[in-house]
Amino acid sequence: MQLTLKQLDESFAIHSLSQNSQIPAQVFSAPIYFIAKTFDEISIVLPQCIDIESDEVEGDWRALEVVGPLDFSLTGILSNIATVLANEKISIFAISTFDTDYVLVKNNTLNAAIEALRANHYQVIQP
Repeated sequence: MQLTLKQLDESFAIHSLSQNSQIPAQVFSAPIYFIAKTFDEISIVLPQCIDIESDEVEGDWRALEVVGPLDFSLTGILSNIATVLANEKISIFAISTFDTDYVLVKNNTLNAAIEALRANHYQVIQP
């Protein structure tokens, strides 16, 4: 099965907040966001143009969305993409939702990531 990934227009920032922090209100008005809370911390991924108060922030990420929805019975999708990119020494930040997966790569590795994925039979749609 050939998978298609779609490059999103936005640049993203990954924020870290302490576990007991309140999530800033502007997060919820963003056009796209991801929130994860563990026993130790809160991670928020937002378009980089939205500035929030956080303990740490890592900017300049670009996102590739696996075009879905993906059935839960499918296996190895994220693993295979991660392996292709790891073989090129490209670090990722992966996010999974109910319908699909997102792979974030640093902006300076985006073109190399797309080339590697295409060389490994993935279709990549760019804006």
